[in-house]
Amino acid sequence: MAPKFDPELVHVVTVRCLGQRLPAANVLASKIGPLQLNVKKVCQQICEVTHDWPCQKITVKLTVQNRQCTAEVIPSASAYIIKALRKSDKPKIDGQRGNLALHEIVGIARKMAHRSMAKTLAGTVKMVLGTAQSVGCLVENEHPHRIIEKINDGSIFVPCE
Repeated sequence: MAPKFDPELVHVVTVRCLGQRLPAANVLASKIGPLQLNVKKVCQQICEVTHDWPCQKITVKLTVQNRQCTAEVIPSASAYIIKALRKSDKPKIDGQRGNLALHEIVGIARKMAHRSMAKTLAGTVKMVLGTAQSVGCLVENEHPHRIIEKINDGSIFVPCE
């Protein structure tokens, strides 16, 4: 028998959905149904929170306490990279998705540092560069793996913080 719902506890539910669009009600209802929340209101909150991430897959964290829901966006490194690529209207090179500057990658790494398991910012920058490689973009008109090799060599210096 399932335990009864305790309204005093804090419940956390994560949902992956497209930005600025209502998530699938059947998927959301199965996750928040036991928490006795109104699915329509939660969908509206998710749509408002993901306003800055149009048509992009994003993770949303729903925190529920006393039948009150608060939504919060938890972007991944690939979401940050795709958002940065959309801001820069530079032409595509050799079938690549786009080109980013190294300072943009360092900025993304600073945003992701608290979630990364790396000891230094250089490790987080390498993680973001690996994600940029999988997304299919260039960094400083070079393949991201070459930038990682240059960071390992010491020819590119990444600040401590």
